[in-house]
Amino acid sequence: MSRSKVFMIVAVGAAFFAVSCGNTKKTVGIAKFVAHPALDAVEQGIIDEISESKPEIELDRQNSNADMATAGQIAQRFKQAKVAVAVGIATPTAQALVNQIKDRPVVYSVVTDPVSAGLVESMDRGGANVTGTSDMTPVRVQLDMLLSMAPVQRLGHVYSSGEANSLALAAVVKEYCAEKGIEYVEATITNSSEVKSALLSIADRIDGLYLGNDNTVFSALNAVSEVCLDKKIPLMSADPASAETIPVLVALGYDYYQMGRETGKIVVRLLNGEKTKDIPSFLPTDPESLELVLNLDVAEKLGLSLDTALVEQATILVSGGTVTKK
Repeated sequence: MSRSKVFMIVAVGAAFFAVSCGNTKKTVGIAKFVAHPALDAVEQGIIDEISESKPEIELDRQNSNADMATAGQIAQRFKQAKVAVAVGIATPTAQALVNQIKDRPVVYSVVTDPVSAGLVESMDRGGANVTGTSDMTPVRVQLDMLLSMAPVQRLGHVYSSGEANSLALAAVVKEYCAEKGIEYVEATITNSSEVKSALLSIADRIDGLYLGNDNTVFSALNAVSEVCLDKKIPLMSADPASAETIPVLVALGYDYYQMGRETGKIVVRLLNGEKTKDIPSFLPTDPESLELVLNLDVAEKLGLSLDTALVEQATILVSGGTVTKK
């Protein structure tokens, strides 16, 4: 055998060995539905938890940019790559992963109602290859707070008709309004470009606006805020992360970075050999896990005087353009 052939065999063998070694590294796929402060915070929390606990794990991070077709393509990519664990941040991406991947763990993150979304049969037990974290937002507490701040008789609600979590929350809001004798006025959208026009279509018929956990709407929160300030509509948001930088009257919701850390903990447990069926959905129950953002600048522009006790409850205050965390 010639020396050149020997070198070629050795080179090919070395390359094969290198590829083989590379393939032994485990990868966790992380699919995010869209970029906005809350989901970005979730993603960072997941990354930090996994990186600190399992620094040898590689991460494949993907963003579907609020497009369901892209979410399906990402799920197919993770399936073909045989990632060790696939993580779906928000309902649409989690559903896409669960639909495609059946032979390895799928972890949903900040899915409002994983049961209604068809991800698991019960909050008390994981599925055959699925488990995760829920951010079922305290709708009634949020609406009670909004009503204590402003005399709302016609409540507006903008949400995506394509997100299962948004449909579940809409049912709760409708029920609340019926109980309180408040007129419920809704506008549905299918993508973020429709949010501003949808709000404008109802803006003159409402005196308060509620935004639940809707990632498509949250990605257009700047536009929502502009309309609300212009029309002097008090806005309650379930996304405190965005409310730190976008002028929203009040936001009450979870610390999404910590929600990401909790999701990461579940991923680590699965990498350590635990089964999804033995891990129930994580839903924060400690009131201290909620963040309350009050924007005193917005309150002044709306002509609202906020109760001192409520201001004292706030974990984050925005005043004079300055964000203060207690």
